[in-house]
Amino acid sequence: MYIVLMAGGTGTRFWPRSRKSYPKQLLNIIGSRSMLQLTYDRIKDMTSADRILIITNEEQKPIIEDQLPEIPSNNIIAEPMGRNTAPCIGLAATIIKKTQNQNEVMVVLPADHLIGDAKSFIKTINAGVEYIETHNCLLTLGVTPNYPETGYGYIQAGNKITNINDKDIYKVKTFAEKPNKETAERFLKSGDFFWNSGMFIWKVNHILEEIDEHIPELSEDLKQIEAGFGKSKYEKLLHDVYSRSKSISIDYGVMENATDVCVIKADFQWNDLGSWEAVYNISPKDKSGNVVDSQHSILINAKNNYLYSSKKLIAAVDVEDLVVVEMDDAILICKKDNSQNVKSIVDYIERKDMEEYL
Repeated sequence: MYIVLMAGGTGTRFWPRSRKSYPKQLLNIIGSRSMLQLTYDRIKDMTSADRILIITNEEQKPIIEDQLPEIPSNNIIAEPMGRNTAPCIGLAATIIKKTQNQNEVMVVLPADHLIGDAKSFIKTINAGVEYIETHNCLLTLGVTPNYPETGYGYIQAGNKITNINDKDIYKVKTFAEKPNKETAERFLKSGDFFWNSGMFIWKVNHILEEIDEHIPELSEDLKQIEAGFGKSKYEKLLHDVYSRSKSISIDYGVMENATDVCVIKADFQWNDLGSWEAVYNISPKDKSGNVVDSQHSILINAKNNYLYSSKKLIAAVDVEDLVVVEMDDAILICKKDNSQNVKSIVDYIERKDMEEYL
């Protein structure tokens, strides 16, 4: 079994703490360990360090090497540029095929998700791996929803296939995009929808076959990368191929089009931490509902706020339901329930060529 950690994102919804050179997965958003380190802590006993691949980029690779010295440097793979999850996963599968064998089981995990019950997580992954070892299926993890979340995609389960170690596996009926509140409530009430976790288990040869069928242009790119792997001009080849590769997600490119897709029910606590509000929701709060991450603070009649300061005293008077994040060169202030829109600030900064703030 190989475990692939996708760790190349820029974490735009966590600006201004998250920057291109030091994004969300490398930050200690929760506790003293980075999100990537917490992910590694969960999976380190499931396989050996030389069977863990981390896909990132050139700028972040040295930081990851510093944060996870246990991982061999050659296993930290730098994409020349971000091209979404399908090229990322395809590159990892191609490298495993070339260096090991095409029948390896491949577990794909985002590096920046928060999981509350590591034992249940490991049990679910192991059950999924056991199933994939003897079945040709693209398996995704569907998290049991406990409220009508509108910020996640959903998976509708069809007929139950089997049960392995108390973990039910179903045929996937449909994938659903992020719903509105009314639709999310209907999904929750129906009982046959899961949150789409973005975690996958499959055989290397199977995912490459599916990419070949559903994203043939990416498949041709991966074949060129495979042919040049280990040769003297490989880095230039990788850059040239990635420069023209289509940016597409594995969900949209493969999972929504493939026929042999199944979902394993995951009951562990899970949060993809997609906004500052999500961090607020899971963090300890004072008696007024405030989350304060600062060495010094003064709060007067302040309620239900998320307040972060890297160095400065943070003071709040007569405010509520705000997110305030202070860094040396930037300060974010927004309504807590609109914190997913922080990405629009990053988009604006990019359009105005204000690169020093990215």
